[in-house]
Amino acid sequence: MEHHPAPRQIPVVVLAGFLGSGKTTLLNHLLHRSGGSRIGAVVNDFGAIEIDAMAVAGALGDSTVSLGNGCLCCAVDASELDVYLERLTGPGTGVDVVVIEASGLAEPEELVRMLLASEHPGIVYGGLVEVVDAAEFDDTRAKHPEIERHLALADLVVVNKLDRAAEGGERVLGLVRSLSDRGAAVVPATYGRVDPEFLFDCRPSTERVGQLSFDDLHDHHHDGDADGGEHEGHLHTAYDTLSFATALPLDPRRLMAFLDSRPEGLYRIKGYVDFGPYDPGNRYAVHAVGRFLRFYPEAWGRGEERLTQLVLIGSGIDATALRKELEACTNDAPHADEHGMWGVLRYVQGLADGPDGDGYEA
Repeated sequence: MEHHPAPRQIPVVVLAGFLGSGKTTLLNHLLHRSGGSRIGAVVNDFGAIEIDAMAVAGALGDSTVSLGNGCLCCAVDASELDVYLERLTGPGTGVDVVVIEASGLAEPEELVRMLLASEHPGIVYGGLVEVVDAAEFDDTRAKHPEIERHLALADLVVVNKLDRAAEGGERVLGLVRSLSDRGAAVVPATYGRVDPEFLFDCRPSTERVGQLSFDDLHDHHHDGDADGGEHEGHLHTAYDTLSFATALPLDPRRLMAFLDSRPEGLYRIKGYVDFGPYDPGNRYAVHAVGRFLRFYPEAWGRGEERLTQLVLIGSGIDATALRKELEACTNDAPHADEHGMWGVLRYVQGLADGPDGDGYEA
């Protein structure tokens, strides 16, 4: 089988949550800890985003769209949103990922539908992140029962402000996990601090030549962190990482069975897969956040070593068991089952219709 991969698209992540949950704090954190990646932002208002830092880093103007005219899902339609995304993702901006910070009263489902309906060829839906205030969750749920629907839709839920919640927030974490019963990753946080790698692939800072990154600004100006002195390296202490590499091709059916049954606490999967005889012309980049999954076929380079290389990020995961499961996905059979790739192709954009075909749910 042959595929002619389209140019790599820029992921667009929706950041949602009710008023006061900490969305802007989380966005600021992503801006400062982007790992060298350049983030384009669509926000209803700048609010607490540090405009001076953005201006110094060259991100204000061509990499930010501010909407002060109310709820995004009511203020624009899909075609208008494409105009904003075109402005952010043009070739001169150097943007690697776009984050839409929705109004506290926005309907995340409508924003997701708008992105899935987008006709912009340069972007791809990158998942829905719902931010929850752990300290106010019970009151928020009583006032806004629709939060249960939002949680069911989310790909990743950030349970924020755990330091302010009773009993360390364990009850709220358990409740949120029970409401996110379709496989969303639930990440505990304080001050909106989550690893950006949960949301997108961070580009190494060394690739940014001649441009100050937000990381450089943060390290220079924030040696004493106002949020409690936490350094970037400490973000990883609560998380486990598994790196898996093999020269043997993976069997697509076995890999999909693995992905469909991935355990609670496995937040992120990224890397490249070699399916061997199932598609000898392409490797497949894989991007999973919670239950969101997408594959991108990319042509092998001439003489390129054919490897599967995956990184799994989570909390409380059994790395040994996961490695064994991945090893069980290998298959060195010289011939391919003609229907074997169907499960994978459901998550390649443009090859199937409907939510699953858009990589929306696994």
